[in-house]
Amino acid sequence: MKKLVFFLSILSFFMACTGTPEGFTLEGTLTGELEEGTLVYLKKAEEGKPPADIDTATIENGKFLFTGGIQESPEVHYVAIDKVRGFIPIILENGEIVLEAQKDSIAFAKIKGTVQNDIFADYLEKSRAMSGRVVSMQNDMRSAQAAKDTATMNSLRDEYFELQEEAKNFEMDFIKNNPNALITALLIDKALGSKALSEEELKEMFESLTPEIKATSVGKSLMGKLKKAETTTIGSKAPNFSAPTPTGEKLALNDVLGKITIVDFWAAWCRPCRAENPNVVNVYNKYHDKGLKIMGVSLDKSAEEWIKAINDDGLVWDHVSNVNYFDEIAALYNVNAIPASFILDENGVIVAKNLRGQALEEKIAELLQ
Repeated sequence: MKKLVFFLSILSFFMACTGTPEGFTLEGTLTGELEEGTLVYLKKAEEGKPPADIDTATIENGKFLFTGGIQESPEVHYVAIDKVRGFIPIILENGEIVLEAQKDSIAFAKIKGTVQNDIFADYLEKSRAMSGRVVSMQNDMRSAQAAKDTATMNSLRDEYFELQEEAKNFEMDFIKNNPNALITALLIDKALGSKALSEEELKEMFESLTPEIKATSVGKSLMGKLKKAETTTIGSKAPNFSAPTPTGEKLALNDVLGKITIVDFWAAWCRPCRAENPNVVNVYNKYHDKGLKIMGVSLDKSAEEWIKAINDDGLVWDHVSNVNYFDEIAALYNVNAIPASFILDENGVIVAKNLRGQALEEKIAELLQ
């Protein structure tokens, strides 16, 4: 009997040592001139809102400690130090998280100790290395420009484009190789927002995530965004909308559909939009008589600036705007960055998206031939 009790006690000890941690600890070490008792804040990230305080600790002998109960899923949080600029991103999850930072360079804090934070740290290390190469390249470019060294400038431009491609491949490989990482879901979300990849590619990446990551708040939000994006995928019927014209009358998309229609999201304050406008004007002038129409949707906040940009850039097609920045029309079309455009056929079905420059003209020519 004694042997059985001893065996069970040993078994329970190992289960306690190897089982799921019952909550989390976040132990931080901060170097630099920080007063004893300085407050440290643990903040929770919420989409569309500034991080909110959920706990506080004090610095004693250069250290602080947060503890908490079991976390249902890993979630992004931030650590902020009173009177120190910036936040330190961490992934709060069950286990012992260790943070080391220097007061004057908290952007380079080191976080380790749990699976998600170790993966996050690995990503940050490699990402920062690429950022360092960019900074070095920019310094070299300034020196070359000052010396009017054309050969070096051209070489640096080529190297920069290669680095851009390397950075893109790094993120894509990271996503493929880490389906169990919260940072992977965040990278997919970033790609969705930047329109860097097609919805089909993004959905495939999302489906590769583990059930645990899909169940996080980031995963759930991403799934919702991808489902919403389906409403404006190629082959979908473009959502109808109406808004005021520059003269104040309401105008609906369905009222202006032509044989081919471009719905063009832009703004007076958007430099890439303004740079693309001459190309759009050229395409409109060339193909308007063959059935091309354009509905400009401005995301301006000033009606005066909106109307001035229309006149300055010679945009002679239909325009509407709620003059309310990224408004409900932008949300309806899942537009969170501009320029953004949708090409519709005569039935209002989306046949292409986000084409600019020569690619836009070639597509319009193909559709109207």
